Amino acid sequence: MAATALAAGAGAVAGTQSAQGPPGPAASLELWLNKATDPSMSEQDWSAIQNFCEQVNTDPNGPTHAPWLLAHKIQSPQEKEALYALTVLEMCMNHCGEKFHSEVAKFRFLNELIKVLSPKYLGSWATEKVKGRVIEILFSWTVWFPEDIKIRDAYQMLKKQGIIKQDPKLPVDKILPPPSPWPKSSIFDADEEKSKLLTRLLKSNHPEDLQAAVLKVAVVYGITPF
Repeated sequence: MAATALAAGAGAVAGTQSAQGPPGPAASLELWLNKATDPSMSEQDWSAIQNFCEQVNTDPNGPTHAPWLLAHKIQSPQEKEALYALTVLEMCMNHCGEKFHSEVAKFRFLNELIKVLSPKYLGSWATEKVKGRVIEILFSWTVWFPEDIKIRDAYQMLKKQGIIKQDPKLPVDKILPPPSPWPKSSIFDADEEKSKLLTRLLKSNHPEDLQAAVLKVAVVYGITPF
């Protein structure tokens, strides 16, 4: 039934697109999210996730609208759709900017995740795999974003209530948050002559040249060398 409704919704969007031109920003968000969380796919569509994230970043209302689209998918009775949606949520939390991050870090959204775990709401029928992923994500956020007090409080509340028995063991690739992007004014872009000099130093076989290159990079990026 849910899959039929999803297909019907996607068909309605497609029909609107062909009859009236490209969909608006809100419709595009739903379209890409439907593709990114399609439970009929054996593997997740990573290009759809990327397009969804880009739409969130370009649509002025994307950061406030996207979390609720994701919450609906995360609460899906179809395990695969819920798991796919949780992956999209993680990607958006890492790549969709401060406004999206602040929306997700509010109790209003966190309560939607809590519902998946609470036996009073959806926890009685949500699968263990989905609940495990929600717990893993919440815990990883307490590690990555300690300044987000509401995330920490929500997680601690779930532990006190016995809904979370113990902290999950994070996979190695989830222990640290994603690396920050390089500064816009890269040393390789700022000055062509300096770029050529740095390239020559890096290719040199002389230890003193390599040390000079390291010092130049350290100065630009504020790194303390060795």
